[in-house]
Amino acid sequence: MLDYGLLAPAMFVGLIFFLLVGFPVAFSLATLGLFFSFIAIEMGYFGVEFLQALPARVFGIMSNELLLAIPFFTLMGVVLEKSGLAEDLMEGFGQLFGPLPGGLAQAVIYVGAILGAITGTVAASVIAIGMIAIPIMMRYGYDMKIGTGVIAASGTITQVIPPSLVLIVLAFQLGVPVGDMYLGAIGPSIAQVLLFSGFILLVSLFQPHRVPALPPEARTLRGVALWSKVAWGMLPSLILIFLVLGTIFMGIASPTEAGAMGSMGSILLAIAHGRFTLKMLWGSMDVTMRITAMVIFILIGATVFSLVFQGVNGGKWIEHLLSHIPGGRLGFLIFVNIFVFFIAFFLDFFEIVFIIVPLLIPTAVALDIDLVWLGVLLCVNMQTAFMHPPFGFALFYLRGIAPPEIKSRDIYLGSIPWIVLQLILVALIITFPAIVDYWIAPAELLNDADVQQQLDQIQMPTIELPSINP
Repeated sequence: MLDYGLLAPAMFVGLIFFLLVGFPVAFSLATLGLFFSFIAIEMGYFGVEFLQALPARVFGIMSNELLLAIPFFTLMGVVLEKSGLAEDLMEGFGQLFGPLPGGLAQAVIYVGAILGAITGTVAASVIAIGMIAIPIMMRYGYDMKIGTGVIAASGTITQVIPPSLVLIVLAFQLGVPVGDMYLGAIGPSIAQVLLFSGFILLVSLFQPHRVPALPPEARTLRGVALWSKVAWGMLPSLILIFLVLGTIFMGIASPTEAGAMGSMGSILLAIAHGRFTLKMLWGSMDVTMRITAMVIFILIGATVFSLVFQGVNGGKWIEHLLSHIPGGRLGFLIFVNIFVFFIAFFLDFFEIVFIIVPLLIPTAVALDIDLVWLGVLLCVNMQTAFMHPPFGFALFYLRGIAPPEIKSRDIYLGSIPWIVLQLILVALIITFPAIVDYWIAPAELLNDADVQQQLDQIQMPTIELPSINP
């Protein structure tokens, strides 16, 4: 009989091969899982009855109410893209920051953060901001390496800022509350906005010609009119942020319920802007259906692969490899983040979450690493998957809406400083864990005396037994 560890590395190598060839991820995972299950049964690794757990796992995925948050947040983001909210926000912030060098780039960063707190999808943010900001930047002489970079990076803020879809699927895979993941992501979200804003500030101080201020004739709003425009753009955003995040943090609604309210709120907002049509709604639902189906198929394929992988002791094999990395806990974190950074060149964030993250959990638990903290850290790292040349989706979205005058080379080169900033944030979170932990309320621990006191206060009902006459 073969050693139990041999099939696990074979499955992993096979998966990498299929992914590099370009075969669809969901079908690669399911095919490899079933193929190696037949080999494992023939070789006596486990019996046929082991696969009886598979239908229960698939049914568990399809009946999980938490995953309903994915279509709700996706629908909300796509509808908002067409409702004019981003246009109002961008116009107001552009006029507010316009008189300053780099002001338009600063406006892009803050609008990206606000849209991220509403939509939860990178595509909606990048496309909406890019279509508005690119023509203005080109008209007034922005260096488009800076311009395209800040637009793509500001769109990827969406991945960390709640209600990020990545945080939802990470919470599902790690088995932790979504609310804790959202709370843990608040600090990194703020830190990322400050890092991005600080970078633009440095560029505006040392190379102001690359990010010129808007000329007086472009600043059409001043005084009360300017502030009222900004306020009008912000008000719908604040309402939606409260509907989605406020209700979750206050314990009023679950993420799924908050997503449903957000979807309805985005539709009402589209109606208020006079841009609601049945064609727009149908198109939004079509995009939502496609994204949701992709996620669910990948998740089903991943559960087939992971069941068989665990059946051949793949989890123990991975744990053995990772636990012997020099440096203990810190060595594990450095290795994992370097590995995730480079694997993001080839896989998108959903594939990393469903394939790589479950393999890390046993070692993380053994090293006493908080899974919520680890999930937020990996989420920040996986942002780079959207910015990696040549497969970064944010760069693809930007290339799709940018005019021919902007060369692909400028888009790719423009992404490099922002990738470095995202990696700096990863290092900051590892060095200062409180960036994540500060926002999460610690669980209340009871000592033995407290437990005994509470037990003593419980009044057990008396039970009268009927008397038995001899």
